[in-house]
Amino acid sequence: MTIIGINYLAVLLAAVAAWLVGAVWYMALGKPWMAALGKTQQELMGPTGKPSAGPFIISFVAELVMAFALAFLIVRIGPVTLASGITTGLLAWLGFVATSMVVNHGFSGARPMLTVIDSGHWLAVLLVEGAVIGGFGP
Repeated sequence: MTIIGINYLAVLLAAVAAWLVGAVWYMALGKPWMAALGKTQQELMGPTGKPSAGPFIISFVAELVMAFALAFLIVRIGPVTLASGITTGLLAWLGFVATSMVVNHGFSGARPMLTVIDSGHWLAVLLVEGAVIGGFGP
């Protein structure tokens, strides 16, 4: 199904794929990420000792919005192909995400490794979303 050239099934699947990328990314890099964040697992879990569902829901909604915005860009730049999806994802990361994270982390005094891990996650997310959206085509 497409409206204004956007394949909404591709957007949904891109968001699901992005969410799964995040799960794998932070499971693999959980210890270095917590060290770079300066927190322990107990501090992140809160009083219940279990992770809150809230951040997981928020991340999926954010990735859904991101996938829609990326699809809009891919369609407007055209043509909608795997290569254009990946390229647009890379440029969106480089131009908007990485630059914002470097500035925000720099001013907040975050450790450089936190910027590397978190921005690497968003690079993977945007590349996967772009590949799914571009791969599906219009």
